[in-house]
Amino acid sequence: MRVLGIDPGTVRMGYALLLDEPIAIEEYGVLSQPRSLSLPMRLHRLHQDLMVLVDRLSPDEMALEEPFVSQDKNRRTGIAVGQAQAVGLIVAASADLLIRTYAPSTVKQAVTGYGGGSKSQVQEMVRLQLGLEEIPQPDDAADAIAVALCHLRTQETERLLSSREIG
Repeated sequence: MRVLGIDPGTVRMGYALLLDEPIAIEEYGVLSQPRSLSLPMRLHRLHQDLMVLVDRLSPDEMALEEPFVSQDKNRRTGIAVGQAQAVGLIVAASADLLIRTYAPSTVKQAVTGYGGGSKSQVQEMVRLQLGLEEIPQPDDAADAIAVALCHLRTQETERLLSSREIG
């Protein structure tokens, strides 16, 4: 299975393509848009770039992180990230990919074993679990790897539970 993990953002959208059995990274990076562009133009360009990426990488499934906005942060940022997530959902639907979304706490739980893990803990566990020498950079790409890893772990758990119910 080829899973494209997405960490949505309107200026930088992290992405990572992970393969299962054994879990390995095929590619990761960010799709960047100038902050000087209007939000509609950034979303439009992200849509175009993500369509090209999906066409080039040919994933089987897409996993997206859901927006999180603390009460202390600007709600506008959360809305914009939600709009970037919608771009990912539209691209995945256009490519007829299975789509799953995960709350940040679910991603942290799957990768670190603790839903309240810090960003640095998640990044270090991504590095350790994938046998990497260094933490992937930039942070948005590392977060996308964590989302894809969460999806693969969730799929494996669901397969195990399903086989128990049948057997």
